[in-house]
Amino acid sequence: LDKNIHPTIIARGYRMAASKADEILRDIGKQVGIEDDKLLLEIAETAMTGKGAESSKDQLSKLAVNAIKQVAEKKDGSYEVDLDNIKVEKKQGGSVADSEQIQGIIVDKERVHSGMPRSLNKAKIALLDSAMEIKETETDAKIQITDPSQLESFVAQEEKQIMKMVDYVVDSGATVLFCQKGIDDLAQHFLSKKEIIAVRRVKKSDMEKLAKATGAKIVSNLKELEESDLGYAALVEEKKISGDQMIFVSGCRNPKAVSILVRGGTEHVVDEVERAMHDALGGVAAAIENGKIVAGGGSPEIELARRLREYADTVGGREQLAITAFSDAVEVIPRTLAESAGLDAIDMLVELRAKHEAGETDMGIMVMEGEIGDMWKAGVVEPLLIKTQAVKSASEATEMILRIDDVISTTHKGGGGEGGMPPGAGGMPPGMGMM
Repeated sequence: LDKNIHPTIIARGYRMAASKADEILRDIGKQVGIEDDKLLLEIAETAMTGKGAESSKDQLSKLAVNAIKQVAEKKDGSYEVDLDNIKVEKKQGGSVADSEQIQGIIVDKERVHSGMPRSLNKAKIALLDSAMEIKETETDAKIQITDPSQLESFVAQEEKQIMKMVDYVVDSGATVLFCQKGIDDLAQHFLSKKEIIAVRRVKKSDMEKLAKATGAKIVSNLKELEESDLGYAALVEEKKISGDQMIFVSGCRNPKAVSILVRGGTEHVVDEVERAMHDALGGVAAAIENGKIVAGGGSPEIELARRLREYADTVGGREQLAITAFSDAVEVIPRTLAESAGLDAIDMLVELRAKHEAGETDMGIMVMEGEIGDMWKAGVVEPLLIKTQAVKSASEATEMILRIDDVISTTHKGGGGEGGMPPGAGGMPPGMGMM
């Protein structure tokens, strides 16, 4: 802009640079598959580096990779990962090393009745999204009781209805019941007598995860509950974690929804570990879905900037200047890395450029060692998707700002003077001045 290049030309140059950058990044990316455990672990570890959970990244990265591999589904030759199928539950207390992955779901609820068993092996699980209570009539109704025996009969009828609901559960063969709505006190009593574990007011999202983990179907009408609707878990037990009772549904057969229990000594530590875990899960999922990864440590950015400068030389017109500016902007990443590590940013950039010009395209900044090294050998890798998305988002944001600037400057030029109205478009009629 300072060189009086029109914003539209700059935006066009940035679009060309972004398109070429995407092409270059795909070219330097390397293949990764769901069975490449070593690379996937390195991706998770790289995502956790620099965060509070870094000291336990070896263990946490294994949890992240195992969880992603468990919920990944193959479709049309590629894998899809829905991160909603991984429930990260955090609880203060214990150490980060106590964090664990459950082959099933953790439900932050407790049994509805103390008389129910605390744990059950080879559990058959029923999922119900309607209430186990006497329904109120849709219309306003009034019952007049004139005799104590009538009241007794009325109460007995209610009890019979509740008992019938419990019988539906028992007849299906279910030993564990998760209910999205409420469970009547009387129903709780009868269920405990039948040695059935019941949990009420379970969140809808947890019900959906339970269905994916156990293979159960969510039933709306209790009368229609059958054995084929039940799910399976090797163990359902109630555990006390940091003073709170939680239900662990574990040992599911090939679950497509799993849980990770994150622990830490203080609330701050637990929050940091949870954030690191989400970053690791996102990184591994992006790598499996996209199928490509690149080195970290500013290595791809230096190579990208180098190739973009070469590309700029082949482009005529003023767009060439925009592409060169784009390549300079990309080098902010390695420059910031060097500054963060307390290194001389200019020396590092010059050395990196020289290495990449010589064909050593995997060289990047080893922040911990304070020197330049091979990122692949150091195990510092990132999903390609993160890099391509960053370039796209940044270029689109820049284009938008340029266009806004273009509109403002054009309006300003044609506005007939600073802050004034166009000639003949305003003012008061003659004779309407101040009296």
